[in-house]
Amino acid sequence: MRLDKYLKVSRLIKRRTVANEACDQGKISIDGKVAKASAEVKVGDIIELKLGEKVIRVEVLTVTEHAAKADAAEMYRLLQP
Repeated sequence: MRLDKYLKVSRLIKRRTVANEACDQGKISIDGKVAKASAEVKVGDIIELKLGEKVIRVEVLTVTEHAAKADAAEMYRLLQP
C-alpha cells in the first residue's frame, strides 16, 4: 500500500492530500529513510512522522485497504521516540 494512503486509512493523518504534502516536505520517514508518498508500506516497517514539535514513531502491524475508525488504531503500534 502507498504511504499516503496508509497514513489516511490508519488515521495517523486525516486527509491523503495532507499526507502527500508532509511526504513532499520530508517530514515522514520509513525505517530511517525519508519517504515519498508513493513508497510501499509493509508489515514491520517503522514510520516516523515529524509534525510540528511532535515526533510520532509507529510500527506497522497490518496493512488493509479500509478500516473502520475503531479498528484504525490496531493497524500500528506506538513506539517511544
